[in-house]
Amino acid sequence: MNIAMLRKLIFSLLASVWLTSAFALDSRQMEKDLQRLPWKQFRQVIESVPKLNADVEAYGPIGWTYVQQNYQTHGWKKNIDKLNEVQRKQLADLILRAKKAK
Repeated sequence: MNIAMLRKLIFSLLASVWLTSAFALDSRQMEKDLQRLPWKQFRQVIESVPKLNADVEAYGPIGWTYVQQNYQTHGWKKNIDKLNEVQRKQLADLILRAKKAK
């Protein structure tokens, strides 16, 4: 392996690690983005992430009523922090798609 290829490989690895860590740790931004969605899109996103959906469903119909009334001010960061990396990526992708569809 020549030096140029090794340099490219190192930069690629560093970039992917940086992007992954920056992306994964930004639960505050995901919370803000979620809170800015219209209700219908917000609910679709939450229902699409099983762990978040289960957190709301645990309270039954009252849970969804509460969420509808308070989702824009309720703190979602704790729930997002409990997600693993795959679930966070899924959530971020869903939020991005919902924002584009607004």
